[in-house]
Amino acid sequence: QAPLVESGGGTVQTGGSLRLDCAASLRTSSYYTVAWFRQAPGKERAFVAATTRNGVLYYADSVKGRFTISRDNAKNTASLQMNSLNPGDTAVYYCAAVVGACSKTACWDRRLYNYWGQGTQVTVSS
Repeated sequence: QAPLVESGGGTVQTGGSLRLDCAASLRTSSYYTVAWFRQAPGKERAFVAATTRNGVLYYADSVKGRFTISRDNAKNTASLQMNSLNPGDTAVYYCAAVVGACSKTACWDRRLYNYWGQGTQVTVSS
């Protein structure tokens, strides 16, 4: 079983909302920092948001105020609520996890994470 499995992607019009979920099969998921990254065609995978094991939340400037990351350690899940979507948010979204906490700078670095999901496509039409 894959350690992380994303769901909830799809197509939505500009201004719409989507919720992505990440189901983790990792043991003691509360020990992990969980993050969302996204990769648009022809671009590098970029940080979106993270929730550390200490409960600290980080967001990329481009999504701050529109996206909300959350986690439920009892259910081993993490979610990304995305509101006010625009075509610039179109990408494949990936869930990632790493043991321990991280600073804002570290959390943004995709090389930090050693568990990844397969990705889910989000398309925002104009």
